[in-house]
Amino acid sequence: MSLAAMPPPAAGLQTFLAFDFGLKRTGVASGNRLTRTATPQATIAATGDARFTAIASRLKEWQPDALVVGVPFHPDGASHENTVRAQKFARQLRGRFGLQVFEVDERYSTTEALSAGAADADAASACIILEQFLRSLP
Repeated sequence: MSLAAMPPPAAGLQTFLAFDFGLKRTGVASGNRLTRTATPQATIAATGDARFTAIASRLKEWQPDALVVGVPFHPDGASHENTVRAQKFARQLRGRFGLQVFEVDERYSTTEALSAGAADADAASACIILEQFLRSLP
């Protein structure tokens, strides 16, 4: 479900962790509604259950009110294999951690992060995803 199709987050949701899902690495960023900025966090270089163990540690550390997941699409808006994978990841986060999860169209976030010369393109992409989400909030 795209951000446009989701109900807006309640005003009580103030802090967020965002994820740029990848098969081998998942970029992470933290941010809040007040400043509408995101800060890169260490990328999770794990797959399967190890990925979710690392995420659980981040959730315990940051205690976010909700999560944000970047969902990639083709430039024309069509979905592809990674679209489906990211949406499955978002569902898994909802199911495992019981937090509200917002999906954000992340077209071009990795390209933008790479062109900015980010040392960790995955974490930089997560920042871009989260800041896009935060700017969309009322």
